[in-house]
Amino acid sequence: MDIRTYLSSLSPKRCAMCVAGNVILGAGVAFFRLSAMGNDPFNGMNMALAAKIGISYPILQIAVNVIFFAIQLFFGRDLIGLGTVVNALLLGHIADGCHTMLVQMMGKPSSLLIRIPVMLIGMLLCSLGISLYQRSDLGVSPYDSQALILDRKLDKIPYFWCRIFCDGACTLICFLSGGIVGLGTLVSALGFGPFIDFFNRTVSDPLLKK
Repeated sequence: MDIRTYLSSLSPKRCAMCVAGNVILGAGVAFFRLSAMGNDPFNGMNMALAAKIGISYPILQIAVNVIFFAIQLFFGRDLIGLGTVVNALLLGHIADGCHTMLVQMMGKPSSLLIRIPVMLIGMLLCSLGISLYQRSDLGVSPYDSQALILDRKLDKIPYFWCRIFCDGACTLICFLSGGIVGLGTLVSALGFGPFIDFFNRTVSDPLLKK
């Protein structure tokens, strides 16, 4: 399918879900970051590397996504779509902008009584955002495609372990780069699945049926 045929096949509803999902996901990443209790492995790694190298997080996120996109282009071209581009180029900027606004509005919370609820809001927003973006079925993000590609190439290893490997590698790099690996990292690893499934059933799938 060429690019013009693909673009003509996009429905406004799926495009809106894809964009809205990434905006909500970016806001969720910002809440996780504000809690200072650890982010999801991929964004946490990029924040830590950006701080260590001395460049902005959104720019480093795009650079890492370009590397993963090259792998996706060679081994998972069918996973590429509008959602791939939106996620790769805009998520870091959305998350960074939302974090700046949150700090201006709330300051940086120091009490656990505030940081834990902030982290939980981040988890809910990220789960909702991922649900909308994935259910739009308009392409997989460069990072998410890596576990899918590994799953295809390694027939005897289930997708679950491929994803654990990718997330574990990101978490290790985050830790070695001086980033925060904490409760937020654990919550994102264990909590996203059930909540994404919940939002699939209660929000995303009903939207697609309307």
